Order: sequence, then structure tokens, then C-alpha cells
Amino acid sequence: MRLSPIDPCSYSNAHELIIHHVELDWKIDFEKSTISGKVLLYFKTLKDDVEEIFLDSSELNILSVLAKTSAGEIPLNWDIGAHVENLGSKLTVYLPTKTTGELIVEIQYETDPNASALQWLTAEQTCGKQYSYLFSQCQAIHARSIIPCQDTPAVKFTYKATVHHPPYLVGLMSAVKKNSDPGVSCFEQTIPIPSYLLAIVVGALVEKPIGPISSVWAEEEQIDEAAEEFSQTADFIAKAEEICGPYVWGRYDLLVMPPSFPFGGMENPCLTFVTPTLLAGDKSLATVVAHEIAHSWTGNLVTNRNFEHFWLNEGFTVFVEGKIVGRLFGSASRDFHALHGLSELTDCIKTQLANTPELTKLIVDLSDCSPDDAFSTVPYMKGSTFLRYLEDHFGGPSKFEPFFRSYLDKFKYQSVLTTHFKKDLYEWFRGDPANEVLLDRIDWDKWLFEQGMPPVIPNYNRSLLDTCKKHADLWAENELENVKSSPILTEKMTSIQTIEFLAQLLEKKRIVDLTQEKIELLGQTYGLQATRNAELRFRFVRLYIRGRLIDKMDYILSFLNSNFRMKFVRPIYKELAGWPEARPIAIANYYKVKDQMMSVCAYGVSKDLDI
Repeated sequence: MRLSPIDPCSYSNAHELIIHHVELDWKIDFEKSTISGKVLLYFKTLKDDVEEIFLDSSELNILSVLAKTSAGEIPLNWDIGAHVENLGSKLTVYLPTKTTGELIVEIQYETDPNASALQWLTAEQTCGKQYSYLFSQCQAIHARSIIPCQDTPAVKFTYKATVHHPPYLVGLMSAVKKNSDPGVSCFEQTIPIPSYLLAIVVGALVEKPIGPISSVWAEEEQIDEAAEEFSQTADFIAKAEEICGPYVWGRYDLLVMPPSFPFGGMENPCLTFVTPTLLAGDKSLATVVAHEIAHSWTGNLVTNRNFEHFWLNEGFTVFVEGKIVGRLFGSASRDFHALHGLSELTDCIKTQLANTPELTKLIVDLSDCSPDDAFSTVPYMKGSTFLRYLEDHFGGPSKFEPFFRSYLDKFKYQSVLTTHFKKDLYEWFRGDPANEVLLDRIDWDKWLFEQGMPPVIPNYNRSLLDTCKKHADLWAENELENVKSSPILTEKMTSIQTIEFLAQLLEKKRIVDLTQEKIELLGQTYGLQATRNAELRFRFVRLYIRGRLIDKMDYILSFLNSNFRMKFVRPIYKELAGWPEARPIAIANYYKVKDQMMSVCAYGVSKDLDI
């Protein structure tokens, strides 16, 4: 098996030639659960006399391959290697002559009904219950299941697409829509993107404007609620531009996904996908949109060259997200946002990554590991903490933000490694000789390659966190009667503080008298039984598991089956797997609902359950 020298998760020979433009002509077939059609791949060679093209594919049915030249179409020989789990297969295209310069290759193909990037929903699995629904999720390396390509973020391309779909449904992609014809949707993305940002959705969708360049899309049953929940979008964009520079993508729309969507959000250019679990009714979870907006610069514009350096994407994005929160809601909120993230990181390291401590490094080795296996909150929170450390280290935002913005401008439209960021930082700050001693004090090896929590926690404002800690200590360290009479209960908290309070409570090694009565009182006190906030419900459910309340299994499963967001379902399944009485119930439930999950979620849960 020969893998790319620039990406351990790709077969492509992107060091010899790269795709710079893609044209798609797709037919969506809901009866067969397939996408069929053709793709034109526009290559530019990076060396003379290229003889073969290596592409990534995963269970694609390749029908024909030909080169398009000025002299006409030339059929090309090709073969597909053996399928390797999590990597797919190498598609080798043999060129009839040694090639230098430009090359156009056309491939006719059809996707597999079980393509890992696609989710085909029946009408019953949608809000409206009338029409089928299709959506994609290509990150990290699942684009190869819907298009033969160089499936590595080292390669970025523009694209055009024509999509044929049922005329009563709406088609959208991670691009600007160029027409409004029923049954045929045309798109164009003029800014180069990596393959993982290729995205498509076809469903019974309606649109509602929420800003000068933004609309929210959803099924009709959710559109008004979604528009209200995400009404701050224009404000988020404005603050992001203050930090990062001009927004270059033209449109910024949001699409509320079905419950099977496995992530909080996906930053597909021009059309961010968001989980319906953000619809809390009070905008308390809307900062996820600020995160996805930040990706318009960090990740989409400046991209990690491979997924070993994923922190350059997510760590940078959480850093910008925090700055947006700070500008809108104050510096104390920014710091609380960071501290809450560190609580989630602590939980992740203790649960999800307990048996794989090597994946708690900021830069991971993916030579023998799929990006899906390595996916966690580590690059998000450890990465953003490193950037906050650097900002504080060099004198605060007034010193660091000019560099940060310059970095984004310098490397826009490119894919980079950590060494590029480090080199640029040194070049910038060495402009002032007084910074030399500060540069020497940064322990890059500790930050990038040491396991566990960040080596330094910045001096955050903890005022909002202290209230959460007082509530957590009250419920953990006292008998029920003492809790009932405590004046601490009169101290009100915001939704995000209540989430953090529950997270801290779950971190306690011991909770005094964790009976059903105590948990029920806690639920009543903070309104957890009736809340629509999925983050609160997630932690409340875990308290039932912590208390080993088997009588509450129906409640636990009800939440578990209400959405398939990996952030929620994976920790719950992992904790149920460690509870002998509940483990068989959890396994049975998994087999019952796994077909409603995207493959990346089902795969992760199967590992959590060790089945």
C-alpha cells in the first residue's frame, strides 16, 4: 500500500500533480440511494513527465475514465486497489504519454448506497414526514466516497456543479447557487476549497433571511424557530471581520440539519450545517454559529495541510470564536467560554481518550490511525489554549491580533503545517528585539507533543466559573436536607453557567447521597426536566447513569435516540458500556437505531461499546 508522502491518510500523488478545478454533473436517485454522473478533474502537474494519477476512492463504481484533449477524448486505463478500512482504495489512472502542464480527466461513476459521506433519510426520519432527504458530511476523509479525488486538505480546488434531483425538493451545496429551476440546481464555488468542504443537501427546505448576506434554511416546521435562534448571525460576522479581515465567500447561510447529523456544526463554505440540538429557545447555544463563521478564515481560507495538524483548523477557530464572544458579551464571558471548554477537554481525556493517551497530543501521528479515531476536543481546546497563551505571552490582543490577522492574510487560499505558523510567528515578533527572550521561553515540544492537558493554563477571569463551582460543591458534598436549605440556591446562573455547573458536578470523584430523590430535586431546581437545551439534558442524563438508576433507562434512551450528535451519544454509550446492568440494553439499543446514524457516528459508538 503506497500512501501520499504529504498526507498519511491519502493515496494521492499530490506532490506530482494537483487538482485545481472540478466540474460535477450529478443525478440524485433516492430509490437506489446513489449519486451517479460524471466528474471532470482539472489537473496541473508539479513535475515533468507524469505517468500515473493516484486518486482516493471508497466503494465507488467506476464506469469509465478518459482524458479530454484538444484532439478529442482518449480512453484511459485504470484499476482500483483493495479496499482498506477507513482509507478506501487507490484508484490508479494510467496516462498514455508522459504528461506535463494541464490535464483534464473525465470519470463516469456511481456512489455506493452505503457511501460513508452520505446520509439517505426516509420521509419518516424528517420533520415534515413527507419527502426523502439527502445530506453529506465529507470531513475528514469521506469525500472519496462521493467523488474520486485527491482527498487531502493539502489540495484545494474551485468547483462547478449541476445537480439533477426531484423537482419538488430543493438542492443546496457549499457554493453559490446560480439558478432556481425546479429539478436542476447549478452551483459555483470560485474560492479554492479542500475536498472535505464539498457538501450537498437535497430536501424539502425553505428559506428565511436573517442578515444582509445570510438566510437560514430548514424544513418548514422549524424555519421560524431557527430564524429567531440564529438572529445574531450578522453580528457574529461583523465581529469576525474585525478580527480576521474581510469575509470573501459572498454568502453565509445556515442549514438546520436532521437529528442524525453527527456534529454541532460543519463549516461548509456559503452554507454552514448546524445540528437541531442548537435550537434551545433562548439563543444560549448560538455561539456554535460564531465558531462556524470563524472557520470562514481559520480552516476554510487557511487550511491544515493534513489532519495530523488539525489544531491549525479547530484550535484557531475556537480562539477566534472566543474573541467574538468577548467583543459581544465582555471579556469575562470570553474567559468563561475558555474555562468551560477546558472542562469539556478534561472530560474528554478521562473518558473518550482514556485508552489512547497518544491522541491527547496537539499534533498526532495518523500513520496507523484514522482521523475519525483521532477526532476529539483536544485540537479544539488544547489548540485554542496554546494560542491564548501566546497572546498573553506577547502582551495581549493589541500585540497579538495584528500578527494573527497578518498570518491569515499571508496564507489565505493555502494549506499549511505547524512549522509555517511557527516560522511566521518568529519572523513577525523578531521585528522587535525585545521579543527575543519571549520567543526563547516558548516550549513548543511540550505544547505540541506532550500528552494530557495543556502545560500552561492562562490566567483567566474565573468570576463566572466560581459561581458554578459553589453550586457543584453544594450538591456533591452535602446531604439532601442541607442542600435544600442552602442560600447558594438563590444565586441565579445563565444557561451556560448551569451547563458548566453540571460538568463540574460530573467531574467529582464522589457525590454524597446520589439518590434518585437528590437527582430529581436537582432537576426541579434548575428546570432540567422541561428544558429544550440539549447540553443541559446531556449532562442531566449522565447524572442518572452516574447514580446507576436503572429505572431511568427509558429517559436515558429517549435522549440518546433523539439525536445522533457524536458529542452527546458517544460519551453516553461509553458510560453505559461500563455499567454492567445497562451494557446489554445499550448494545440492543445501538443495533436498533444504528441505521439512523451516519457511518462516522455508528463506527465511533461501536468502538465505545467494544463490539
